[in-house]
Amino acid sequence: MPTVHLDADRFEEYTQDLIREPISRPTFLNSVPKCGTHLIKNIMRTFAPATQHYNEVFIQIPILQQHLQAFNPNDPKLSWGHMLFSDQSAIALRDTYHILMVRDPYSWVLARARFFLSDNFQGNMENLKSGQLTIEEIMNLMIWGLHRKAPPLKDIFELNGSAWTGTRAKVVRLEDLTWHINNIDTIEAERFFFDLITPTGIAELPSDWKDRVRLGSKPELSGTHRDNLSGIALEIPKELPTAQKRLVDHAAPGLRKLLGYE
Repeated sequence: MPTVHLDADRFEEYTQDLIREPISRPTFLNSVPKCGTHLIKNIMRTFAPATQHYNEVFIQIPILQQHLQAFNPNDPKLSWGHMLFSDQSAIALRDTYHILMVRDPYSWVLARARFFLSDNFQGNMENLKSGQLTIEEIMNLMIWGLHRKAPPLKDIFELNGSAWTGTRAKVVRLEDLTWHINNIDTIEAERFFFDLITPTGIAELPSDWKDRVRLGSKPELSGTHRDNLSGIALEIPKELPTAQKRLVDHAAPGLRKLLGYE
């Protein structure tokens, strides 16, 4: 099984002095893998008390039945994971404020390649780090998947993202979240974070909400932030090349339009 090596979570060292109002509704932070999981998690944790953080496990469907207490409306918790859409997961989340993070599949290819090439990721994919593949070949593998090792882009987005659209899940695009973080002093940002935070049951944004968002979005608090990944030998382009964009569109036709990127 692949393993991920991250530094110890130091979140509470930075936030222990915050006065955080209890949430009154169970809240689940879901995401397509490599779509801003730690960013949304750390921002939301600055608003909910540490006693309500469901730190036991990163919830995924194989262990869902063992962690249904995370979604108990009588004992609200803030939890997170990668949850496939299914009848089981939809029923489990029926009383939960469910946030689903997605991102542009074009930039997802680059993020997945960066993560798989880093020393932080260890799995049965050492060929990717062998120096025998070009970055273009690796990007293609991110799109089409690695036989019996990693699923293709289409399957990941369909099961973790597309299938949840049109349901009770609140879909949040990573690009929108980062734009509002970078433009925190605008009325649009305040409206965005009000709509994001208050469904947890917190009546209104605290007066220091901007400082909390800035704190939660600090790269040093996320072990998987691109700046905290080490050992990447190949140069990864800032933008997906045209050939790989065409491959994404061929491999998953209509996906970017469905998610609002066209």
